[in-house]
Amino acid sequence: MSVFKRIPVADHLVTLLSLIVVATVLYVSLFGVFSDSYLRVGMLLISGLLVVLSSLGRTRDLSDTRLSLRTGLPMFLTAAALFLAVYQYFRAADEIETGLYFLSTTDIWFGLLGLLAVIELTRRSVGLVMALVAAIVLAYGAFGHMTPGFLRHAGISADELMTVLWFSFDGVFGRPMATVVSTILIFILFGALLELLSIDRVLVRMAVAATGRLKSGPAAAATVASGLFGTISGSAVANVVGTGVITIPLIKKRGFSARFAGAVESAASSGGQITPPIMGAVAFIMADVTSVPYLTICAAAAVPAVIYYCGLFVAISRATDNMELVEEAQPTVRFTWRELLQIAIFAIALAGIVCAMVAGASPAYAGFIGVALATVLGFSVRPDLVFDLQAWLKFVRSAGLISAQLVVIVGAVGIVIGVLNLTGVGLRFAALLSNLASDQLILSLLLMALACLLLGMGMPTVPAYLIIVLVMGPSLQKLGVPIVHTHMFVLYFGVLSAITPPVALAAFAAAPIAGAPPMATALEASRLALPGFVIPFAFVYQPALLLGTGYPITETAQAILFVLLAVIVISRACYPRRNKTYMTPVGLALAGGLIFLNPLVSWLCVALAGASLVLDRPGQSARKLSRT
Repeated sequence: MSVFKRIPVADHLVTLLSLIVVATVLYVSLFGVFSDSYLRVGMLLISGLLVVLSSLGRTRDLSDTRLSLRTGLPMFLTAAALFLAVYQYFRAADEIETGLYFLSTTDIWFGLLGLLAVIELTRRSVGLVMALVAAIVLAYGAFGHMTPGFLRHAGISADELMTVLWFSFDGVFGRPMATVVSTILIFILFGALLELLSIDRVLVRMAVAATGRLKSGPAAAATVASGLFGTISGSAVANVVGTGVITIPLIKKRGFSARFAGAVESAASSGGQITPPIMGAVAFIMADVTSVPYLTICAAAAVPAVIYYCGLFVAISRATDNMELVEEAQPTVRFTWRELLQIAIFAIALAGIVCAMVAGASPAYAGFIGVALATVLGFSVRPDLVFDLQAWLKFVRSAGLISAQLVVIVGAVGIVIGVLNLTGVGLRFAALLSNLASDQLILSLLLMALACLLLGMGMPTVPAYLIIVLVMGPSLQKLGVPIVHTHMFVLYFGVLSAITPPVALAAFAAAPIAGAPPMATALEASRLALPGFVIPFAFVYQPALLLGTGYPITETAQAILFVLLAVIVISRACYPRRNKTYMTPVGLALAGGLIFLNPLVSWLCVALAGASLVLDRPGQSARKLSRT
């Protein structure tokens, strides 16, 4: 029954709220945080309303003027619950900040309403998985004293639970929320601005031009373009959707299977989240959590990211050698002066961000500089956009909605972090893994890698990283792994969970674009990115691989050689030539020797790997393409 009138100004409200979000982000990045309470709690309220209103717009066609009771009532209740909980927070905000406020029964119930609203908003933003995680953890906090075994905790009163999760800066409004609203959202604006200026499309053309002469041309181009744009995008799924609509049809047109086309795009898009300088916004959160300077995080991430993409290129090239593709003359990609300037703008804006960081600016201010440079230079190249109201509205709404979804998701992460800190289950989990592995490092790492993949499935990069590092980080540090190496290990497996079956969000997003079965696409993506599952182990066994972590340059060079060669032989082993399948076990064995054994054995493996690469060169028959 249709009983709710559709609000005629709903779309205008979305635009207005998005404009408030954008203006707040710009103000904070330029002038700093004006009030922790009002910024964190206010942004959550505005973001929640934005998510509800955008859900309303997706539910019915905009021409429909009525809204069903079944659809409208949950939206109304969610918005009302969040509003009441925020009102109750602000009512006692001054006392809360002093820590001298004692909750009433009304406070407890309103706090619970706020937590339930955050969980429902998370479901509307990113689906059921993350919402279920937050809901289960919240229930565990309330009833975990009745669970068996090591999961049992001493019991938490409703007063204590709500104090931590809602009425303090330790739960929903904790450090992750502070980092997002004060630092990360400016880079969301930066990404939306690049999209407004059509720089994302130009990056794809640049990648096509750079790889057009290769047999794997479009697949290699997708890897380059997705890596460039993925470092800015905060979501592997968003990156797949943004660049995949261009690259996947090009890959299929060349003769690659739909499954392979979707796999290339999802594997490459996921890699953007581990690529400096922005790393899908995770770099800033990692710097905040570890108290390690941002530039050190970027330096540590640089070499592994390059090696990951080298592995992708090798795997794609070897897969191409085993396929009969359509040989077609590749048209010369010619860039207009405007497109060349757009590429230059992208490079200048990124350089401005990095230079500002080197000069000692805060990450938020550096992001503002990047936005300012892209705006001034971009609109001088595209003056037609200055007075294009529709383009501006699209930019504001896109930036506002993406920011709102991230704020809501991080609120749900705050629930998880708050409960885990209250119960100490993360430390107990670390102790359990340590006991299971009997202090055997490799077994501990394998168990933690599996746990990271399971914990990260179905979640975007930022919440996956935060939850995983809280649960799994203590286990690695207990084994003596340095803090930067620990967090990079966790980050890699959190990112790779996006292409790991059975819940491979990035692969599942690429599959419908490619017209391929989702599970087959995920399996192919995991095969392409197999070196990415090995690189994190190198952080532990070849720690000098991470630049800026205090190792001599000779050790660093040796580690880079060992890991790079291991990645190459793994990638080739994943796609052996039809008459040389024996190279798969040989390559995997050599890779193991290069990474896990002592330097003397590793140098022997270097020689053997070099010989295997020479013996495994393609023959003339493998180079032939089918003619059309």
